[in-house]
Amino acid sequence: MALVCGVRFRGAGKVYHFDPLDVPVAVADYVIVATARGDEMGQVTEAPHDVTASQIVGELKPVLRKASANDIARAEQYREKEIEAVTVCQEHIGKVGLQMKVVSAEFSYDGSRLTFYFTAENRVDFRALVRDLARTFRARIDLRQIGVRDEAKLVGGLGPCGRPLCCATWLTQFSPVSIRMAKQQNLPLSPMEISGLCGRLLCCLTYENDYYREVRGMFPKVGRTVDTPYGRGKVIKVSVLRETVTLLLEDGSTAEMTADQLSGAEPMAPRDGAVEGASLTNSLRKIAAPAQSSEQRPERGQGSNPRGQDRSQRSRGASRQADSGQSAQDAQGARRPNSAPNSPRPAAPQNSGENSQNHARPGQDPDGASEQRSRRSRGGRSGRRRTPRGPAPTDPTQS
Repeated sequence: MALVCGVRFRGAGKVYHFDPLDVPVAVADYVIVATARGDEMGQVTEAPHDVTASQIVGELKPVLRKASANDIARAEQYREKEIEAVTVCQEHIGKVGLQMKVVSAEFSYDGSRLTFYFTAENRVDFRALVRDLARTFRARIDLRQIGVRDEAKLVGGLGPCGRPLCCATWLTQFSPVSIRMAKQQNLPLSPMEISGLCGRLLCCLTYENDYYREVRGMFPKVGRTVDTPYGRGKVIKVSVLRETVTLLLEDGSTAEMTADQLSGAEPMAPRDGAVEGASLTNSLRKIAAPAQSSEQRPERGQGSNPRGQDRSQRSRGASRQADSGQSAQDAQGARRPNSAPNSPRPAAPQNSGENSQNHARPGQDPDGASEQRSRRSRGGRSGRRRTPRGPAPTDPTQS
């Protein structure tokens, strides 16, 4: 067993263990500790406590002293210069022509050391850049290449949930995340849905992964057929949050059970046969309805269209009515030998009876007109249609 205290240096960084020795420290105190890079100032996050030797990583460094007010004030002054240092470093990178991007800068509490964090796709030879920066800032220069997750941790931002990034607020170290976690939680596998600002899988996929794995281990996988108190059934759904499984039984009904009910450790409630029969009947009706509609619907390629049939039937009926009407008119015209169907009767001559015989042309017998009328009447009785003629023209010289 060893007595240690937890110290954190920046933001949501990792907590390191140090030997407090005889220095009285408490949570939220600023202390000066010895590190592999020199003396650093950090804040106590864990009070002195005993830990096993397996929990100590590397050599246990000591706590030198508590930070004074002067140390804290000077550290604040150098922290205000970090943004300007990033701008100056980016200008030097442009002059040298290196393919790298500076993310942030960090001064030590006394300004003796300046560390730059950058990202790059490939390895970068920055020896010339280090010499230029050392002459500019008059301090020891450290350049550290980081990944996209560390970049998001340093820059910060808002996640898909609308809250600040976990890595920038309280997450001290990154855990491995795999696509299997998203599949186990039934999440969409779209990269836009399960990726964070860093472009990697969301760290929050690991928060509930153990619970999902534990609950899914209590039930059979989807698609398997198992024996239940109600008979054999097929697993169609596993609800992790409700801790139940839904099964499709042989009679077509479904049942939702817990793990104890499925194994027989917990008794099942009696099933209502009337309700299940009604549900089964409704399901069969829904299945049979599309089949009936498809049978009533004419097949393609036969040229049969219900609407077209109605229109053709209406047109046939109209043509039959027209034909019957025409036949009736023809019969009526046959009964009327001196007139055509649907035509007005010719007007009678307006002259008096004594001058009726003078309407004939010179050299013609008035009796010839009666003979022509008798011929027309005989032609009408025989069914032949003749064009009606009006009264014979009068000769103005005879009047």
